[in-house]
Amino acid sequence: MTEDEAVDDELLTIGAFAARARLSAKALRLYDRLGLLAPARVDETSGYRYYRADQAERARTVALLRRLDMPLARIAEVVEAPDGATAAARLGAYWADVEARMAGQRTLAEYLRGRLSGRSSEMYGKFEIETVDVPEQVVISEARHVLAGELPAWIGASLGRLESAARECGGVTAPPFVVYHAEVSMESDGPAESCVPVGDETAARAWAERHGRTWETKVRVEPAQRFAFTRITKAQVAHPQILAAFEAVEEWIAHEGLRQTGPCREIYFADWDAAGAQDPVCDVAFPVR
Repeated sequence: MTEDEAVDDELLTIGAFAARARLSAKALRLYDRLGLLAPARVDETSGYRYYRADQAERARTVALLRRLDMPLARIAEVVEAPDGATAAARLGAYWADVEARMAGQRTLAEYLRGRLSGRSSEMYGKFEIETVDVPEQVVISEARHVLAGELPAWIGASLGRLESAARECGGVTAPPFVVYHAEVSMESDGPAESCVPVGDETAARAWAERHGRTWETKVRVEPAQRFAFTRITKAQVAHPQILAAFEAVEEWIAHEGLRQTGPCREIYFADWDAAGAQDPVCDVAFPVR
């Protein structure tokens, strides 16, 4: 008997199963090797693979998911879901990640095309620049030397710690922000400083006295300032495409005859986790006079 001959009413040879699943035997061997679709039985003597007819749906699903460039681990999560609703939700979560990544790459490609073609001024013109006066505020902060690749994880973790601490300091009174005291890139590590405005300076200083050494947390009073800023989407926040927003604000400041009076910052005013790739989430701002 060859591997492509039917075995019995319950099992199909790899050839018969491949025809039913509309896949190649080579693809089925690959799925077996990757742990995505194991045969129902493997003959110990011949090594022939045999499948159940009801495995065809899973085989087709794996093939379609691979066409979405889904990583193997994510495919396994989908096909091993306990029910269809869970599988669909896992696929939806993956595709949301893909769309966010593509939106970021689209923005990066546009940024690079502008740089390479010398159309920087045209590119900067797509950002709307405004000014806003921000009153004096008390902030608790955490500073860190960090490279661009480490920045998103550190921002999320540090702002989470500070917002939790703010409950003991009169609560959060304004959107949190990150100040860049020096360049943060793949080669330069800042430092950057996460800041959360709070309502009670006395309580904040007491909290910093008790816990400040653990996270190198500090308290300071920021004076009232005017900021030039542009609002950007979640997709535009990724490095290095966010640089276009910073450069656009800097060019506008120079064009308006204003002067920068301090380091630039990112002000996060939206729920990051709930926001979609094209939702506004952040203001890129410079203090000016």
